[in-house]
Amino acid sequence: MKKVNTLFLSTVLLLATVGMQSCNKSGIKRTATTEDGMEYAYIEEGDSRPNEGDYVLYHVIAKTSNDSIFINTYDFGMPQYFISSDSIPFQRGIDEIVLGLKKGDSIQINATVEKIFGEFGAPPFLKSDESVALNIGVVDVIPENEFQDYFTAMSDQMRLKQERDAEKQLTDDIASLENYISENNLNATKTESGLFYVIEEEGEGEPVDAGDMVSVHYTGYVLDGTLFDTSVAETAQEKGVFNAQRDYAPIEVQVGTGMVIRGWDEGLGYLKKGSKAKLLIPSPLAYGPNQRSEVIKPNSILIFDVEVTDVKKQ
Repeated sequence: MKKVNTLFLSTVLLLATVGMQSCNKSGIKRTATTEDGMEYAYIEEGDSRPNEGDYVLYHVIAKTSNDSIFINTYDFGMPQYFISSDSIPFQRGIDEIVLGLKKGDSIQINATVEKIFGEFGAPPFLKSDESVALNIGVVDVIPENEFQDYFTAMSDQMRLKQERDAEKQLTDDIASLENYISENNLNATKTESGLFYVIEEEGEGEPVDAGDMVSVHYTGYVLDGTLFDTSVAETAQEKGVFNAQRDYAPIEVQVGTGMVIRGWDEGLGYLKKGSKAKLLIPSPLAYGPNQRSEVIKPNSILIFDVEVTDVKKQ
């Protein structure tokens, strides 16, 4: 069986972002139903199926029940794709719809999160019974011998766009952090990358070097002060988010190896065992344009209160 690379048959939910227009419910050409009962509608309909081995390229816009867009592949400049093959089986209705796409198709789907993403594939900020609206539009159908050149060109364009977007976002985030630092009278140090850090209590133990295993207590906020996670039980209780099923303890991180976001990898390197600090992380050094949770939205600036409880030299 040939490899399929589609939004729903693979895990490209890290493309989630905000933008674009809402799904249009007008101008429906016809409706149809999959074998498992998922209804969908053609806004536009192509008339020729792709040949065996052709690459079908398509874009997706996905919206939550409150009309918030959480996936928009247009923003990344790179459509999703799959290799057309009659031998690919349908596991769910969404597979049947996507794998049946033709050049010229524009399809609208309204279904539950579980129906679309399956039991375990949904973004964590969506409920399984929540209604989701999708617009899927076919960009092109390309023969196999032409796809590599197309993909290389599109990848180069996407990389350049991401670099430009990240550079602009970093400038905007630094300005926002400078305002935050001024308003809160913080004695922060800015690094070349755009990270800010505040040493609140100087440690007396081993300094943290790249490759060290470091145990860290943390509490994380977005810029407006909303807490999104903490490893400190007392903080969780104080903020009303305590979970009795959770083990509140420092997490262990190998610094400088990409186990954590870039802001942590860099920021922990300025600390020692026993240090308490605040890391103020612009979004390109955190999760960038990806939505991580209901609180961590695309391009979220993150603020962490951290305490290095142990350093194991490697």
